[in-house]
Amino acid sequence: MKLDQVFGIHEQALQLRARRAELLAGNLANADTPGYKARDIDFQKALRQEMGQPVKMAVTHERHVQVDNGFISPAELLYRVPSQPSLDGNTVDSQLEYAAFSSNALEYQASLRFLTGKIDSLKSAIRGD
Repeated sequence: MKLDQVFGIHEQALQLRARRAELLAGNLANADTPGYKARDIDFQKALRQEMGQPVKMAVTHERHVQVDNGFISPAELLYRVPSQPSLDGNTVDSQLEYAAFSSNALEYQASLRFLTGKIDSLKSAIRGD
């Protein structure tokens, strides 16, 4: 039995959700910054890509081009299209960002609960309960 098969996609989902939380928090922190463009990711697309690409690039020498250690490359970040653009060029809609952040947090917690249940089941099986 391989642990990556036991936990399924939840490891990757947690890492993607954590990265998305950082992006959404950055959007909220810059809600009043003139010219700031809100960023987000297409979570489903990013997760599909992550599941289909088990091999990652690694830096083996300090003079190599540095790769992004996260799951999301800067090229995959999307800009939000504002429903009502502000005069200063800021595209952050605080209500939309709060809703997206809350939804992402709930889904993150759901994955954590799933993993906790799996770990508890494995511990129970090891102990022979």
